[in-house]
Amino acid sequence: MSAKEITVVHLMRHGEVHNPEGVLYGRLPDYHLSDLGRQMADRVAEHLADRDVTYVVASPLERAQETAEPIGKAHGLEIAVDDRLIEADNIFQGKTFGVGDGSLKNPAYWRYLTNPLRPSWGEPYVEQAVRMMGALAAARDAARGHEAVCVSHQLPIWIARSFAERRRLWHDPRKRQCSLASLTSFTYEGDRIVSIGYREPARDLLPAHLVGKGKKGDAPVGKSFGA
Repeated sequence: MSAKEITVVHLMRHGEVHNPEGVLYGRLPDYHLSDLGRQMADRVAEHLADRDVTYVVASPLERAQETAEPIGKAHGLEIAVDDRLIEADNIFQGKTFGVGDGSLKNPAYWRYLTNPLRPSWGEPYVEQAVRMMGALAAARDAARGHEAVCVSHQLPIWIARSFAERRRLWHDPRKRQCSLASLTSFTYEGDRIVSIGYREPARDLLPAHLVGKGKKGDAPVGKSFGA
């Protein structure tokens, strides 16, 4: 029996966003990368420059498109768009979120906080898992035997990884391993995921308050799956 082809699909989180008001921008338009975010995107493009990337696709949101741009340019590829890679919908979009001056002090929003397992404040985790796994499969098919890069957003990426690793989808957001401009890489043997790895090529560019969230350094970490 001949060996099945190996395809790698990298789920990349976008770089830092210019957001001086500190709002949850969610799916809102006109939120672009900061200067630091563009440096992060360039760093990941350099990291992937020698990889066999034949397909680059991104969420339709500006920050994802801008993150994908230097990767596509490095490989001479147009950036495709897949709406399934978009940020999770959230009732608090466009608002600050906190107990002090944030939305949590407003009783009108408390009813959205009743069920963290679904979650009640936004797009159900199961729906995120379904669309993200569909986007991963499409990228795998577009890059058969090579590598693909899909630029998306923190929560959908974490949900896709949790689903593939057969872990519960509800979680503590502070414990997500998905820093800015990180790569969560799914290796396929044929149509089957055989391992998932994680890297932070732009770790040294992360703001100080974000360093320490996730594994230290740039060594791949993750999970391998048996036959």
